[in-house]
Amino acid sequence: MSTTPVQREYFLDSIRAWLMLLGIPFHISLIYSSHTWHVNSQVPSWWLTLFNDFIHAFRMQVFFVISGYFSYMLFLRYPIKRWWKVRVERVGIPMLTAIPLLTLPQFIMLQYVKGKAENWPNLSLYEKYNTLVWELVSHLWFLLVLVVLTTVSLVIFGRLRRHLSDQTDRFFASITLGKLSLLFLLLGIIYAAIRRTLFIVYPPILSDGLFNFVVMQSLFYIPFFLIGALAFVYPKLKSLFTTPSPWCAFGAAIAFMAYLLNQRYGSGDAWMYETESVITMLLGLWMVNEVFALGHRLLNFKSHRVTYFVNASLFIYLVHHPLTLFFGAYITPHIASNTLGFFTGLVFVVGLALVLYEIHLRIPLLRFLFSGKTQTKTS
Repeated sequence: MSTTPVQREYFLDSIRAWLMLLGIPFHISLIYSSHTWHVNSQVPSWWLTLFNDFIHAFRMQVFFVISGYFSYMLFLRYPIKRWWKVRVERVGIPMLTAIPLLTLPQFIMLQYVKGKAENWPNLSLYEKYNTLVWELVSHLWFLLVLVVLTTVSLVIFGRLRRHLSDQTDRFFASITLGKLSLLFLLLGIIYAAIRRTLFIVYPPILSDGLFNFVVMQSLFYIPFFLIGALAFVYPKLKSLFTTPSPWCAFGAAIAFMAYLLNQRYGSGDAWMYETESVITMLLGLWMVNEVFALGHRLLNFKSHRVTYFVNASLFIYLVHHPLTLFFGAYITPHIASNTLGFFTGLVFVVGLALVLYEIHLRIPLLRFLFSGKTQTKTS
């Protein structure tokens, strides 16, 4: 068992940054996909729909594995109260900053774009509250989930550090991807059973934004968060993820096809969401192997350019969403080609996001608010 890293995990830093930045093409492609979003092109694109589904099927599962890995690494570095304070500040302050500065103006803009501003006074108090939760948390949901998982991990990580047993050591010394797959299949079924039970007992709870983010999303992603922490503890587990597996590649391809079929033929009134949870639980695990192995091979080096985007990734992710919606609402209607619109949107959103990032670096208050820490301006 190992508790300290041998060297800087450059490839994990890079993967985490690129997964976050992948949110930009994900949301721009959503405009041109067949999925209903805040803003959509007049005619959907089949290849951008496929591209969007591919990103959505695995991106956040891999992200939470890396978050769990680094969270436990820092847990061993700080006193427990200091660790919680540092982790919550790093994600909580940017989230709270983004709500009034980004998602609230975005919500107001969309009310006028979609012609719903005049209906707001007619909503009940709960409908206004729930709408604001969904819209203001919006793409910030993963930061809220990280706050929840960090808080829960005060107990879990403490027990993990104090009560690792010989039996646990033997289990992870002989762990295989097959065993992990069976475990995550079981976890997916348990999550699906919980969701179906809630749907039978009290369906409206699943439409509550705060319950969805704090409870349901946290329940789904905590296995990935914990397996990331365990990958830091057990070198054998980490090796499984960084060693290419043809079986994981094959399984991921089959799982993605199942995901597409469920999207195409599933019904929200039936078992569509429960089926999706089982599929994406397994697909996420197998894609951890694919992404980690590829990243370990191609990205495990120090680079000032990569470091720049690692530092910039959270800010760029936070500001890209309102920029994307502005592009979709006011520029997309003037571009006839979906493909041209997609690449134009990438240039527009990434370009403006980088300009805003450079501006914010020169304002100490904004640097703190969007990072949760005091930082020096990067050259």
